[in-house]
Amino acid sequence: MPQVSSVIVPYAVYLRVYEPLAAFPEPERGHWVRYANRPDRPTYQDELRRSLSDLLPTPPVAVPVHESGDAFVLDVDGVVCVCPWRTRLRGWQALEELGDELPGPVLDAVLPPVVRLQAAQDYERWLARNPDARPWIRTAAWQIPLHWFVLVSDEEREWDKGTAELPPVLRYRTPMVQARRRVARGLRALRDAMDEGPLIDGLVDVGRWLEEFHPRSLVELDYGGLVHALPAGDLENDHSAADVAAGIDALRRGDGAAAGEAYARLVERWRSVRDRRSAN
Repeated sequence: MPQVSSVIVPYAVYLRVYEPLAAFPEPERGHWVRYANRPDRPTYQDELRRSLSDLLPTPPVAVPVHESGDAFVLDVDGVVCVCPWRTRLRGWQALEELGDELPGPVLDAVLPPVVRLQAAQDYERWLARNPDARPWIRTAAWQIPLHWFVLVSDEEREWDKGTAELPPVLRYRTPMVQARRRVARGLRALRDAMDEGPLIDGLVDVGRWLEEFHPRSLVELDYGGLVHALPAGDLENDHSAADVAAGIDALRRGDGAAAGEAYARLVERWRSVRDRRSAN
């Protein structure tokens, strides 16, 4: 049997918030200060491998018993910022959404009903004690929600084609103030052009989430494991954030034709990814 470290990255993408140490109260701040100075901090892949290893026992561990004390760390213009994993909280939230993703028989085979029931009861008790809890990381599989691209600009795009040993990396990083400003502008343009829709609902939701963080935070949109589902040429030429921005700008100008063209480019680009999901 292969070791957990050899598991191939699933096709998941991430929206992360890195907060400055000043945003955390003591004693948590002290923990993150010490953690940031550790030379052996785990990587993005390590987080995923740990979560996958919990699914190997029988019965599987749907949600970790204890909350993770790990985080991702960045130096943002000389300010140390951390993005706590909060694996247990995210596990509970993902479990709530799993019923919409998998047919009943498949879900029961992956996670037996008794396991899901126990996890749901644990979450309900925990949430009663922590009503204001929120994750620093949001995850999506196989697709990047279009409203995530509103938060970033094409100029913030970071592309590294990788090597034989390292996978490619495609991500965007933007200051929190910029992300919030783009959400507000995008919502105004969309609401002027239409009454409602999933893009508006998604922007409202992510905008509320961003408001819960320190204004000097950094927002990161990371293609994560999705890079393994796209050919290198497609990744290199992927400028979805530019297309979303062009579409919103066209709506702001009242140019429905240009908005439709931008949307068509997005649909064409992501159709192949959706087809691969259906094939699995």
